[in-house]
Amino acid sequence: MTREREGELLMLGLAMIESWFPILSIVAMSYIGALHTYTYSLIIALVFFIIIMYKRDRFKELKNKEAYKDLLLTSFWITTLFLFVFIGMRYTTAGNMAVIIFLQLLFSYLYFNIIGKEKIDNLHLAGAFIMGVGAFIILVPDDLSFNKGDVLILIGAAIAPFANFYQKRARTYCSSETILGFRTIVGLPFIAAMAWYFEPTTHYEDFISALPYLLIIGIAVYVISKIMWIEALHRISITKVSAMMGLVPVMTLVFAYFYLGEVPEFRQILGILPVLVGGYFITKSVKG
Repeated sequence: MTREREGELLMLGLAMIESWFPILSIVAMSYIGALHTYTYSLIIALVFFIIIMYKRDRFKELKNKEAYKDLLLTSFWITTLFLFVFIGMRYTTAGNMAVIIFLQLLFSYLYFNIIGKEKIDNLHLAGAFIMGVGAFIILVPDDLSFNKGDVLILIGAAIAPFANFYQKRARTYCSSETILGFRTIVGLPFIAAMAWYFEPTTHYEDFISALPYLLIIGIAVYVISKIMWIEALHRISITKVSAMMGLVPVMTLVFAYFYLGEVPEFRQILGILPVLVGGYFITKSVKG
């Protein structure tokens, strides 16, 4: 199996996990607030990262001073990204969140293919474009206006390629576990302080109600899927990785319908087809 195919399979598994992220987050936020949901999810994830790093003897990687610039920049961009996303989810639907964050594809293409000159073959480029068209169909509302939640998540989508870029660079120095553990340690105090200052104190009963969702977010989304994400970035281009995230909004729209009762609008259903077609092209092997 080629490295590129490994990266594609990692992204398919990741898409399944990530598609539940906005659904679980919205439910948890209904009990304890957006910033507290982010904080507790990070705490749960950090426990697992520390255990994994200890078991795999990853702490020695932190002795590599050359890695710190990329690790710190990764921590800054990813923490800022999720800050916008969690606050934005207070004002929009799970389906909208999944679709809007997917627009990181367009920002990736702008930053790395047009400005940075990162190469991508014509078939995969066509797939990326088709997926982008599908996302726009789903995203653009009938009255051509965005609510503030959509705008905040769109800012997160614009930040995502920077986070991916520095994660990809950091991966040349450190393992996925070290990168994720480091960025969690750096970002957690900042997010916890914001949660304490801006949101009401969490009551024990509300925390217990949110805990099952926090555990799934912390373990499945912040640990398992993020390791898969960095490993995929290590194998395939940032633009292609971002394009394959187009599978996430499709899955989220389906799961949100059954779990949250969110009925997709006609334009959202219409946009699913090009997302799937583009996903087929973007994962198809190119000979020669």
